[in-house]
Amino acid sequence: MHFQNTSERFRGKYRIETARLKNWDYGSSGYYFVTVCVKNRECVFGNVDDNKMILSEIGKIAEKFWLEIPAHFPFVKLDEFIIMPNHIHGIIIIDNHRGVGRDVDRGRDVACNVSTASNNKIMSIISPKRGSLSTVIRSYKSNCTKTINKTHNNIYFQWQLRFYDHIIRDVKSLNNIRNYIINNPLNWDKDEENQARKIN
Repeated sequence: MHFQNTSERFRGKYRIETARLKNWDYGSSGYYFVTVCVKNRECVFGNVDDNKMILSEIGKIAEKFWLEIPAHFPFVKLDEFIIMPNHIHGIIIIDNHRGVGRDVDRGRDVACNVSTASNNKIMSIISPKRGSLSTVIRSYKSNCTKTINKTHNNIYFQWQLRFYDHIIRDVKSLNNIRNYIINNPLNWDKDEENQARKIN
């Protein structure tokens, strides 16, 4: 695989819902750093106490369904991840023998789920391609939403519409991101997603 170093590129940027990388096949084998955020940055997954993440009941549901992703998608493996008060960081490994990092012009924007093919007669909302990263995350978010709203009547749980992704291109970047995920609770006081963060 050909890689580039991305040491600090993801820090503080996952709040912005970026579009998927143009022409990248998000169903191709590879390592993907993903961040999924709760709508309006509501801290429903628990809290950070003494630099450790303490999960709420809702946070435990989010963790449970994250761990179950490979059971629903056999081509997916999980690497380092953490449930934070209002977001989730995780490394998802797609291994479906379709090759690593192929650039494929599909004629559509998967991030927006809107067809852009010139021969389409009607512009319509379409589902992400089967086996893609977007399909995995959509399924995860849906399972969490249904279960949380069914079991916790006192809140109306919602995710942000999109999610942040970063394609991991080398071992150094992989290890940097793993350390970033592991140390996330240590940096919660200054995290942009923490509405009560300490601003120097």
